[in-house]
Amino acid sequence: MLISTRSLAEYRAMFALTDADLTGAILDCAAGGSSFVAELGPAADAIATDPAYAQTQGELAAVLSADREQCFQLTADHDDEFVWDWYGSPERRDLMRIAAAERFLSDRAARPDRYRAASLPELPFPDDSFDLVLCSHLLFTWDGPLDQDWHTAAITELIRVSRGEVRLYPLVRRGAGDPVPYLDDLAEAVRAAGHTWQQREVDFRFQRRAGVMAVITK
Repeated sequence: MLISTRSLAEYRAMFALTDADLTGAILDCAAGGSSFVAELGPAADAIATDPAYAQTQGELAAVLSADREQCFQLTADHDDEFVWDWYGSPERRDLMRIAAAERFLSDRAARPDRYRAASLPELPFPDDSFDLVLCSHLLFTWDGPLDQDWHTAAITELIRVSRGEVRLYPLVRRGAGDPVPYLDDLAEAVRAAGHTWQQREVDFRFQRRAGVMAVITK
């Protein structure tokens, strides 16, 4: 799996985040090298988790650089499945990736307590810890290596640590952006457990079929 670097601006667009959404306790799960937590600032009540955080600063910097190149190649291999309206051009997107990685690495060095090495479907937080839980480009994106049972367990865990909302983006696979066949089954399981599952359009689209996020409310 690739470790991506995304900015606060991308998070705002992917998850339709308002200023009010960013005032509570926030978890960015499977955050990779994203600068979301870093850009929120040191006063924000925000934590990022990723298994990659078990690596040293130098190791992680090298991985982020290598994976950025692979992400660039993945986009080139499926060029007809991507649109550039939000980014403007491949070059601008790449510059945003570089800037996000630099901010992430700097913040991780300065405030390591904001970055926890952890992976779904088991997170090291008590029940109801966060007002907002975000998870981007892990669930559904990596369908195949991560099967339906894993997705069920992961969503259950994200709900467990939330006391408000869980937002998931995108709802399609990587590369060609095919739909996930068991998405409706997952939604019904969430509803059967007593929660709400809604799918909302967002103003961010990079993969052609990835203009929707899932919002789960306890």
